[in-house]
Amino acid sequence: MKIRTMATIGVTLGGLLAGACAIAQKPFGGADSVAYSQDLWAALEDANLAGEGAYQAVPYEGQHPHGAILQTLEGELTVDGHTGEVIVKRNYGGEGVSESKVANNPRQYLGAVTVMFRRAPGYDPDNANWFWVKYKPDGTLHTNPKGMKLAGRVAKGADKGCIACHQNAPGGDYVYNNDRY
Repeated sequence: MKIRTMATIGVTLGGLLAGACAIAQKPFGGADSVAYSQDLWAALEDANLAGEGAYQAVPYEGQHPHGAILQTLEGELTVDGHTGEVIVKRNYGGEGVSESKVANNPRQYLGAVTVMFRRAPGYDPDNANWFWVKYKPDGTLHTNPKGMKLAGRVAKGADKGCIACHQNAPGGDYVYNNDRY
């Protein structure tokens, strides 16, 4: 009886530990990803790539899921001591949105800021080490319908989402507007 009880306890504890490990290793939306997204936003603001003093780019016609009108900025950025490539896409929408309206009043139409930041090798080698995040205009995080915060390896292994879509980009680099490799 004691052996059976110990075995049951061992199985139960093993299941709990495995569940805790799965929670700790969320591909996105976990505490580590959220904290990193906050550091990334601060670096984006310091570099004038996001926030109040952000540089503006020429608006162009976009497509789902990003927005009817987009602006894209690219460069290098340092976050927590690591310098990596960054792609910032501002997503605009709303009634009557147009390229000229966004150029004249971007704040009125800004719905989201989506960012790809290439982290250090080993972060996510299966997906070119990109960190994905979708911010609201104020730098807080958007969530998916299940309430998960959209930061980290967003929708890794899913049929839809950031990684699933960008895996189809030409050049194998997850970037649609040019080849990085």
